[in-house]
Amino acid sequence: MTPPKASTQDDMALLRQEYEESARFISGITGGRPQTCIILGSGLGDLADSIEGAVAIPYAEIPHFAQSTAAGHKGNLIYGRLGGCETLAMQGRFHYYEGYAMREVTRPVRVMKALGIKNLLVSNAAGGINNTFKIGDLMIIRDHINMMPNPLVGPNDETLGARFPDMTRAYDRDFIRLAEEIAAERGISLKKGVYVGLTGPSYETPAEYSFYGRAGADAVGMSTVPEVITARHAGLRVFGMSVITNEGYHFADDFVNDAADVLRAAGEASAKMSALFAELIRRIGED
Repeated sequence: MTPPKASTQDDMALLRQEYEESARFISGITGGRPQTCIILGSGLGDLADSIEGAVAIPYAEIPHFAQSTAAGHKGNLIYGRLGGCETLAMQGRFHYYEGYAMREVTRPVRVMKALGIKNLLVSNAAGGINNTFKIGDLMIIRDHINMMPNPLVGPNDETLGARFPDMTRAYDRDFIRLAEEIAAERGISLKKGVYVGLTGPSYETPAEYSFYGRAGADAVGMSTVPEVITARHAGLRVFGMSVITNEGYHFADDFVNDAADVLRAAGEASAKMSALFAELIRRIGED
């Protein structure tokens, strides 16, 4: 006889249990109560080198975590102090294009909520659509266009968040204002724009770059949006930043999108982003 399938309530209870088990494992190692987590995108994992007293926890050791297979993603959770505040940093994320279901792509956000995290800072390497953007520019994400499956599709667990979360202020306006103040004080040039999240893993065609530009996007990538939607569903405050790693509006005869070039450009810009994030975390901690 085929055993009956677990009910939706049972499934949701099991997921909550898994989130709690992951959180207990992490807190058992760190012993801290960080308020902020950073998710570091392709080529940006070196920001974790700025974390003082860093403790690295490989994803492979965390119960129920997936493994990051993308280039430029080291696959460690780093705990320590950044900007004088206890902080967690994910050196690498999970992508839909790696074959993971959205439940796995966004699982770390649920675990962070279970850990007591209140603020999520997300970063990524992105292609510039806006023709005023140059390689190495930092772009504050002020809004996004989601072209991936929504991670909230399916039964909703009301203990995790509302069925229909508001997304009109997905990116915290106070955090954006603080970041702009910090950048002005330190002479860091910032752009601000709309990020469009696509499934990947193929890079976009010239026609697609043009299409999304006309739709209102300034930069394009293959991540971030599912995490932000889940974070807002969970009630976390969110700040997002893209490093522009190629100029998607410029198609000379010899232009090609190349993953190695993306990682190189991201690495060169990571020092500026690290300084900005550290000061942003310090000021958030003062509130």
